[in-house]
Amino acid sequence: MNILLAEDDQSLGELIIYMLKKKAGYKVEWVMDGEDAYDYADYSHYDVLILDWMMPNESGVDVCRRLRTHGYSGAILMLTAKDTVQDRIEGLDSGADDYLVKPFEIDELLARLRALARRNYAPILEEEIRIDNLVLNRLSHMVCLGNESVQLSPREFQLLDLLVQNKGQVLPREVILERIWGYDADIAPKTIDATVKLIRKKLVAFGKQDLLQSIRGVGYKLEH
Repeated sequence: MNILLAEDDQSLGELIIYMLKKKAGYKVEWVMDGEDAYDYADYSHYDVLILDWMMPNESGVDVCRRLRTHGYSGAILMLTAKDTVQDRIEGLDSGADDYLVKPFEIDELLARLRALARRNYAPILEEEIRIDNLVLNRLSHMVCLGNESVQLSPREFQLLDLLVQNKGQVLPREVILERIWGYDADIAPKTIDATVKLIRKKLVAFGKQDLLQSIRGVGYKLEH
């Protein structure tokens, strides 16, 4: 399961991430304010978003409401110390699928995450995606043009797929690093540059090496 945790309490955030990884083997990304929570959810796919109600810049309820307004269909679990009936109603009416009151047991959080994941809110990604006349196959990690094809490594394909899903948008190196390698990976930013260079080299065969554009001092975007 791929989860985004938005929690501004450092100690609680570290505990949740540790337990989700140790007890369930989930992949977890962690942000500490509402603006980042919205941006991360908008950039990439998660099975479940865990949003703390009270966060800097934008509350979890506001993030949830804004995501739903813009068509976000993934599962959202709200965490909060607010436990009145009216609070629960407000949280659910904002678009949350479930509501968990602090303090809570990790086992209950895990059970609620499993239940949300079983509902399968997330859209199914197509097996093949197209960029102009290129075809990218998510199963084989092949890029094809007519009868010609090249093989990408899993990392190369993940990076290219991420840029395709966000075509026209500039993705900062930090975002790419966390999406592809994980927020706690001991990877230097230049690893991203090296991976992009390898992808471009393989796309030379199709004359498509310029699809991946470098944005100096920021990151990359895909234009076609």
